[in-house]
Amino acid sequence: MSPRQTVHDFLEHLAKAETDEALALLSPEVEWRNTGLPTYRGDRVHAMLRDVVRRGITFEVEWHHVAATGKVVLTDRTDVLGYGSWRTSFRVRGTFEIRDDLIVLWDDSFSWLELLGSGMAGLGRMLSS
Repeated sequence: MSPRQTVHDFLEHLAKAETDEALALLSPEVEWRNTGLPTYRGDRVHAMLRDVVRRGITFEVEWHHVAATGKVVLTDRTDVLGYGSWRTSFRVRGTFEIRDDLIVLWDDSFSWLELLGSGMAGLGRMLSS
């Protein structure tokens, strides 16, 4: 499988709450970075993703651009998170590194201001419905 396909399949499995399939695409030594948050590694990443699904938090991905060079894949996308009737969406630029057909680095960058603004708008929509 190409690195680009690995990343695409990983995020699409997450969007379908197919946790086992998504986790199968992560290296045991995976490193997950998010803007302004601690870096998580290995089993902690697996546990966090399982917990998200267990709590009923939904995830969708809207693809804008994907570029791949060698074992590095860059994504420009909108991530949509939801819980019950609440939803928030925000632009994400992701860098993924692939080794032995598995994701070894997942580094997402986003604007906290955009995330918070969208989350507040989602709360307003939820309360007004």
